[in-house]
Amino acid sequence: MMNTPARPKKSFGQHFLHERRYIERIVAAISPRPDDFVVEIGPGEGALTFPLLSAAGKLTAIELDTDLIPRLKEQASSIGELSIVHSDVLKVDFTAMARQAGVTRLRIAGNLPYYISSPILFHCVEHAAAIADMHFMLQKEVVDRMAAPPGSKVYGRLSVMLQLACRVEPLFDVPPGAFRPPPKVDSSVVRLVPLAPEARHDADPARVYAIVKAAFAQRRKTLSNALRQLMDAQAIRAAGIDPKARAEVLAPMDFVALAKIQDPT
Repeated sequence: MMNTPARPKKSFGQHFLHERRYIERIVAAISPRPDDFVVEIGPGEGALTFPLLSAAGKLTAIELDTDLIPRLKEQASSIGELSIVHSDVLKVDFTAMARQAGVTRLRIAGNLPYYISSPILFHCVEHAAAIADMHFMLQKEVVDRMAAPPGSKVYGRLSVMLQLACRVEPLFDVPPGAFRPPPKVDSSVVRLVPLAPEARHDADPARVYAIVKAAFAQRRKTLSNALRQLMDAQAIRAAGIDPKARAEVLAPMDFVALAKIQDPT
């Protein structure tokens, strides 16, 4: 019974990876070691789970679908120590997980559901100090946005917020046929490495987020118009930035400079 393939659920955005060569490439990119504390988000049928578990000896998986948990536990029993957290990943405190496990930092991996990938990424970034690296499979379009440089048509809020927290490294693409059922889009694997403490900005994170969000809310607006509720043109100039510029031409650290300026009004 447990050997029968699970039926993917649309409500969970499930697309199960099954093509062996891509599984092997992902595992090789992660290169788990026996002393790593590896956390997998959404193990599904275990395509990545079992190779990772075999390499690391133990693994923690976060799975919301209760129907998948018994088969994962059964198949893992002869491979290694699999701990399953039955939860929505957005409710998981990765910092507390690392502390409770007695490790400095976690290594996180997963084939993320497309419909909720950005919230998961932002959630992980909130716990970046407790994470060594992240390897995710995402919609290619999302990975393109994550890694986009200033001036790119797809450079935006996601690009800035992730690049302020991590080094973003696209690794390789994965075609629809590697999944069951095949998604309607191409996928990509990306590596995120949180920046060292000395490389992180020291501005108020909430203010940085507010400025980035407002700046990209209407891309065609100049900064003086887009940020009107947060700061005036004089404050923008004080940060060394042209108030007539648009958000898409600013480097990530330019938004930090804006966040550090106190609006004189």
